[in-house]
Amino acid sequence: EDLRVDGRGCEDYRCAEVETDVVSNTSGSARVKLGHTDILVGVKAEMGTPKLEKPDEGYLEFFVDCSANATPEFEGRGGEELGTEIANTLYRVFSSESSVDLKSLCINPREHCWVLYVDVLLLECGGNLLDAISIAVKAALFNTRIPKVRVLEDEEGSKEIELSDDPYDCIRLNVDDVPCIVTLSKIGYRHVVDATLQEEACSLASLLISVTSKGALTSMKKVGKGSLDPESIFEMMETGKRVGKSLHIALQKILDEEESLGTSRQKVGFLG
Repeated sequence: EDLRVDGRGCEDYRCAEVETDVVSNTSGSARVKLGHTDILVGVKAEMGTPKLEKPDEGYLEFFVDCSANATPEFEGRGGEELGTEIANTLYRVFSSESSVDLKSLCINPREHCWVLYVDVLLLECGGNLLDAISIAVKAALFNTRIPKVRVLEDEEGSKEIELSDDPYDCIRLNVDDVPCIVTLSKIGYRHVVDATLQEEACSLASLLISVTSKGALTSMKKVGKGSLDPESIFEMMETGKRVGKSLHIALQKILDEEESLGTSRQKVGFLG
């Protein structure tokens, strides 16, 4: 009947709170609260050497930390497996060539590039982790500012790198093609987005899809023990594309609004 326990329809997300620039010593950061799921993401830009197979590109490194306070299951080594699994999913989502312009992170080919270390911290677990993480990662990358550098070459041919002193003289990442993950959980004959913990417990199989703001699918993965028939997979993909597009529009609107306030905006941080 398109009605869930908390009154939402099958394609409705819970109210999400997004705030950027919450951690002072990072290049970019964001915090996302989606229902009872609370995620903090920090991005740190450091200079490194390009990978051999891609000499003219920078790259992203993901690290996921599951706080033991988030849920009792994370105590001991319980959170490590999940952290690795989430990091691998993020690598897969960002492996598509177009998601982030990695060539813009190259300083000089084969020698220097920017490496973006994306640290994800799970503060509270209230269902639908991956969607919340992908929203937080996109918001943090939007907030990331990388210092401009000049490569100076002396007469002997040795290169020296000079960082700009002006904090406003920086490069920004274009996040238009950064995908968001939409998790569709199959319950009975229907599928729902943004499942709560109770709904996740009722679902035997879910489909994770990453969708760009234009509605293009970049990756797909089935999780859970149950099976999905081809017909419902196509239905879920169509729902995911539709929901994903509206998710991107809402997120971009909030990010642009926050940006337009500049230094005058009040920061809520962890007090809200």
